[in-house]
Amino acid sequence: MKVRIINKSHHPLPAYQTNLSAGMDIRANLTEPVVLKPLERKLISTGIYIALPEGYEAQIRPRSGLAIKHGITLLNTPGTIDADYRGEIGVIMVNLSNEPFVINDGERICQMVVSQYQQVEWQIVESLDETERGTGGFGHTGKQ
Repeated sequence: MKVRIINKSHHPLPAYQTNLSAGMDIRANLTEPVVLKPLERKLISTGIYIALPEGYEAQIRPRSGLAIKHGITLLNTPGTIDADYRGEIGVIMVNLSNEPFVINDGERICQMVVSQYQQVEWQIVESLDETERGTGGFGHTGKQ
């Protein structure tokens, strides 16, 4: 699938790191390093603008390496880029560690997964089909 993209950063386009990767790495586009203090959150620029086809979204997800090594993750995860959004992709990063973390220009800060979706049309009913699970919710199956 071809997707139109504008790259206002001076970094390479988002790219898959391996042949079977689902997510493309996205880089920070900064004029100077950004320090994230413990429990602080900031919107980080990417310089990337995309035009997805109808029926597709882009999900912005954390990078596991930043999470496990530094306690850095994303808020609003996964973030959704709708097919009709034409603004810059911004990434809301948060530092869940006890140490400040520096985000440098060009650093890979998240990954983007493009997925197909369908919109639903609600059908109001008085009851739902019975299933084996029924209304069992959070933790209803216990430990395995």
